[in-house]
Amino acid sequence: MRAALSSFASRFASPARGSRISPRAFPPRLTRGLAALALLLWAGLGRAGADESHAPRHEAAEAKDGESTTGDAWTDRLRRAAEAMEWSDALVRHDWRIQRRPHSDRWRVLDPADRVICTGSADGCREEFSRLEAAGTVPPVEGRTVILLHGLGEGRGSMSPLASYLREHHGGTVMSFGYASPRAGIDDHARSLADVIAGIPAADQISFVAHSLGNLVVRRWMADADEADRRRIHRMVMLGAPNQGSELARKVAQVWVLTKLSSGAARDLVLDWPRVSRDLAVPECPFGIIAGGTGDDIGYSTLLEGDDDAVVRVAETRLEGADDFLLLPVRHAFMMRDPAVQEATATAWGAPVQPANACSKAVVRGP
Repeated sequence: MRAALSSFASRFASPARGSRISPRAFPPRLTRGLAALALLLWAGLGRAGADESHAPRHEAAEAKDGESTTGDAWTDRLRRAAEAMEWSDALVRHDWRIQRRPHSDRWRVLDPADRVICTGSADGCREEFSRLEAAGTVPPVEGRTVILLHGLGEGRGSMSPLASYLREHHGGTVMSFGYASPRAGIDDHARSLADVIAGIPAADQISFVAHSLGNLVVRRWMADADEADRRRIHRMVMLGAPNQGSELARKVAQVWVLTKLSSGAARDLVLDWPRVSRDLAVPECPFGIIAGGTGDDIGYSTLLEGDDDAVVRVAETRLEGADDFLLLPVRHAFMMRDPAVQEATATAWGAPVQPANACSKAVVRGP
């Protein structure tokens, strides 16, 4: 893995310094408060979902001809994006999935277009899913499989650009795991991931590509995973991982009202990091880290100390035992769509890729 990522990195020149926002125009306490508020907004806090009946029901797969408008399409898209942060996957087959709303007995089945096929109890949704599998509608997951995990306050859609790239360059199955980061903690999300992995027993070689908080979910799952499942894990690529905690989260902890607003996985980072960090395993499989930054001691945001990707400091991404470390000129939120990040991720599995013409050359540092 070291050779693959280093060889990829050698194709690029030093990154140009990105634009930065200077905090000098703001008083220090206001600056800390704005940074903290940004983290909470990024975490998608405070949205309440509409109630659904517990009785199983089937939904129309598509609107009738002539009923859909552009406005309706955008509204539906926004609704689905918001709902993605309120439901966690319990079973995934390619882009088919059974989801559960955390801390409730509400379940649903989604098709590859994220349309709700069935809602109700766990047993009712699993029965419907089994029927779809028996009919050949839902294909099995076998052999080489890559599971993508999004970050805090995001949904599966944030990983779509990278998922599409990997499907083009990776020989196995590529699928995303979604979890409701504002509604439950890292422990809960790790248990949901355990259910998804247990649900694909024929996937004998599983790799992870995780962004930001998704890395902590994987590492938490690894801490409790049984030996048989750990043996199935092949490789892992970490993107913008807060492996050493988050300075932004520490800024939130300095503002009393914002600590009260923190919930779910954001609360884990803000208030419970000492406990959370003790329960995170270092991957036993080969793993590489890709961080975003400018290659200097300032980074994209002068609100953070040292180099950073505007959200996570480069120093926070490091983890002892990494097979390689790659620094690219990219901001945290844009990593999944960045050509250099996509190529480095695909190259980790030995996929043949072409260099990205639009990217600056990476700054590489050893593990």
